[in-house]
Amino acid sequence: MEIRQLKYFLAIAEEENITKAAEKLHISQPPLSQQLKLLEEELGVKLIERNTRNIKLTGAGKKLQYRAEQILNLVETTVKELKDIDDGIKGTLSIGTVSSSGAALLPWRIRSFHEKYPEINFQMWDGDSHRILELLESGIVEIGIIRTPFNTDVYESICLPSEPMIAVSINPPWKDEKEYIFPIELKEEPLIVDRRFESLIVKAFNRAGFEPKIVCRSDDVRSTLLWASTGIGVAIVPKAGIGLIQNGNLKYKEIKESSLETQTAIIWMKNRYLSSVARRFLENFKE
Repeated sequence: MEIRQLKYFLAIAEEENITKAAEKLHISQPPLSQQLKLLEEELGVKLIERNTRNIKLTGAGKKLQYRAEQILNLVETTVKELKDIDDGIKGTLSIGTVSSSGAALLPWRIRSFHEKYPEINFQMWDGDSHRILELLESGIVEIGIIRTPFNTDVYESICLPSEPMIAVSINPPWKDEKEYIFPIELKEEPLIVDRRFESLIVKAFNRAGFEPKIVCRSDDVRSTLLWASTGIGVAIVPKAGIGLIQNGNLKYKEIKESSLETQTAIIWMKNRYLSSVARRFLENFKE
């Protein structure tokens, strides 16, 4: 299996049509079809369904598409590392980030860094913490920005100051003039939580003497806020989530409970080469 074949296969998967893929690759259709056939024969699996007008990937095809994207990105990253061993003045930095942290932390840091090193470009990858750790381990990104906890035996890190959780609702049960609320004030409220923080929230509310009424679980902070905007309940998210969605009807209030505080961590793999571009970027967080 060659890199060229993987590029050909990805073009077919993305265009969902061999003719369009051939045009994109600037080759004729017969050689592209032949390369696809050779790839299937080598792997011993069927990658596409041929009885439909447009290309439809099989289960094996979808798996290869996912892995091919990782492999080609890793090849690209390796080439850039080799070109950037010494000075770190040029290059591309790949960063993976969870939405609640990246939106709050990165924009001004990237702007100031780009002003200092204008020939350094960025590739941003969004996802939940599990996805970011996977991208780090596969070498697609060099730096991850996630929420604690994580395995400190595997990752180096810079932990930022803790921040509180906030309650978010379009029909808040609290009074506007209050500076903060306590967990007990949410005892009768239907709650919307990010699965990553569910255990933390349940334990904190149990300590306050009640079982939280969780009506909706989602996979990231932005989704949690979007559900709150429908009016079905009160979302509980890290304070950095403020501003992730634009909805003037949403009201925010800090929850006064130290056990609900969370931290953002900038992480990278232990015992792995870190480009000079990445090292210079990390200096922003060490200052």
